[in-house]
Amino acid sequence: MRVIHADEAARFQLPGVEFTGYAAPSRGSAGLCTWRLTVDAGHRGDAPHTLDRDEVFMVLSGTVQLGPDGDKLGPGDAAVVPAGEPISLSNLGEGKAELIVAITAGFTGYMADGTAVQPPWAQ
Repeated sequence: MRVIHADEAARFQLPGVEFTGYAAPSRGSAGLCTWRLTVDAGHRGDAPHTLDRDEVFMVLSGTVQLGPDGDKLGPGDAAVVPAGEPISLSNLGEGKAELIVAITAGFTGYMADGTAVQPPWAQ
């Protein structure tokens, strides 16, 4: 069993978003990746991307929206984004939003311009 304590978890920063890496192949999980997202108030996800696997978002706090026309999600809500569906995440609230994300290990993301990415929090 691999235990990942919150204060020892790997953290990765993008503008307006912090990723706290939990389960991933490099952290003992061959089949599943999970991470915590902390999204700054007012952050707008203007650069949609797609993934080659289904991704699940579970909201812990705050109010977020997946995509410009997506449903508003609050604490306790979850969304399953099918593989290939464009994703962009915006924080609609006045404070930080927190989410847990889960996806099958080994996925590949694709930016709008077609660039393939494998984010470090999922490796």
